[in-house]
Parts: sequence; structure tokens; C-alpha cells
Amino acid sequence: MSQLTLGIDVSKDTLDVILLAGEKTQYRQVANSAAGFEQLGRWLQLKTNGLQVHACLEATGQYGDGIALFLYEQGHQVSVVNPARIKAYGASTLRRFKNDKGDAELIAIYCQRERPDLWTPPSESFTELQAMMRHLDDLKKMYQQENNRLKSGVKSARVLASLRQHLEFLAAQIKQLGDDIDQHSDQDPELNRQKGLLHSIPGIGDLTALKLLSEVRDLRAFESAKQLAAYVGLVPEERVSGSSVRGKPRLSRKGNAHLRKALYMPALSALRHNPLIIALKERMLKTGHSKMAIVGAAMRKLLHLAYGVIKTGKPFDPNHAQTAMA
Repeated sequence: MSQLTLGIDVSKDTLDVILLAGEKTQYRQVANSAAGFEQLGRWLQLKTNGLQVHACLEATGQYGDGIALFLYEQGHQVSVVNPARIKAYGASTLRRFKNDKGDAELIAIYCQRERPDLWTPPSESFTELQAMMRHLDDLKKMYQQENNRLKSGVKSARVLASLRQHLEFLAAQIKQLGDDIDQHSDQDPELNRQKGLLHSIPGIGDLTALKLLSEVRDLRAFESAKQLAAYVGLVPEERVSGSSVRGKPRLSRKGNAHLRKALYMPALSALRHNPLIIALKERMLKTGHSKMAIVGAAMRKLLHLAYGVIKTGKPFDPNHAQTAMA
């Protein structure tokens, strides 16, 4: 039997999968949950007679982590691919799928023909950091929501007291978790080293550095800074119909939304304090770019600089940053 290939289109609630055996395709949809994983495992056992498959999914964030680990532990080969590669492959083959089933088929065909590198589970240190950083984001979001309620004009003394009490609790939780994150990074020599390199870039503080390191398992695994930017979703995307552009270029919505959000405020800081990004802003202002286009470019530039310092192992130097990013 030819190599069995499984393409998986991941969403928050469901997994759409296509099993390829040569030119034969079989489709299945399961829940993106432990029960759904078990259901998929039984279906694969039935359809493949227990043979190993090469499963492929896009690296789009936490929603694919569970199924990747499940299939790996079941003895299957797993590849987690930069979404930009899948998109480029689809464009090169003139495939225009508009639904989850079609996306899963495209991923399966890409996997079958291109044989992407195999994935292995991340280290315990990385997994712990990622979980803590994402929980910190959740706590901060809850704090902001409760603070907004407090300022919304509520008149009930009991409700106001409850809101203040909850805000105090959340603030304590945020403080404790922040301390735990610092301790975790200090105890991991490689993580601490990379955090220091990223912190050397004006605009990137310790928290942003750790967020980047918690969302990108190894920046050095990317072939270029442009490839990293495509993974995060910080590449301009034109809206085109026929030979005419119907809208201004905007950032791609694909990629790691956690990182795009995390880079927004640092980009604003870098536009004031980072000499390379200040120069970028001045060039873009002269050519009539909008404020948001400049912020997007600053986010992308920060990511390029981050790639440069991690790839070279040297702190940020504005006189050598351009060559470091190449």
C-alpha cells in the first residue's frame, strides 16, 4: 500500500480530515476534543488496518496542539506546517477550496507530495511557559472586563463591592502568575538567554520576549524572517479581483493571533524609541501610508529584528541589524 496521508483542517470546535491512499480520498469530521480524538483514532484503525499515517496540519495556534500530540502518541508521523506554505502551494496548483473539507484535502495533498519535516512534542519547559503566558492573557482580559463594569455607572453598593473584591483577587492572581513566569524563565538557562537577546531590542520588554518565546517554539527553525512573519500573519495581503485591486493592502488574518496582539503595544513603543523603526515610520509617512499601515510595518520589523538576534545569538545593534535579518 502507498503511504497513507492525513490532512487535518483545524478549527476551535471541529477537525475536518481527509485520508489519502494514493488517489483515493476518505473524509471525516470529528469534534476537536479528547472524545473526538478517540473517535478519529478508531476510524483510522478501521480505514488503515492499523498502519501508520503521515498526518499534516497547519500551525495556527493552540487548537491543533491536542490532535498533534494524540496522533504522535498513537505512533503516527505528524507535520505541523506554516500556513503560508499551504497557501502558496494551493496558489501554485490553482486550487481554490472554499470550505473546511477542501482545505483538509489541500493539506493532505501538500503533505503527500512535499513530505514536510516531522514534528515532535515540545519540551515541558516550553509547554509550561505557553500555558502560563496564555493564562496571564486571560486574567488580564477578565480584569479589564470587570474594571469596565465598575466604571459603567453601576449604582448597587453590593454589586460595586463584589466587583472591587473580584478586581483585588484578579490583581493578586496576575501578580503571582507574573512572579511564577519570571521564576520559570530564570531557571531555564536557554530560555533566559533568548529572553535577554530579545529584550535588547528597543520596544521589546521581558513580557513580550517571553510571549514570543512561548508562541514560537524555535525561531531558528524558520528559514528566514519573512517566513516567520508569514507564520505570525504579519504580511501585507492585497484584495484583488481580476486585474484590479478592490481595497488597500492589509495584514493577513492567518497565522498566530496571540503574537499579533502581543506585538501591537511594543510596536507603538518602538515607533518612539527604536531608531530603525523610527526611520521606517519616517519613510512611510513621506509616501503617504496610513497610521495603521505604519503600525503593521513596525510589528513586522520588530519580528524581523527578533529573528535576527536569536538567529545570530548577538544582542541588537542598529548598525548591524539589517545584515542580521538577511
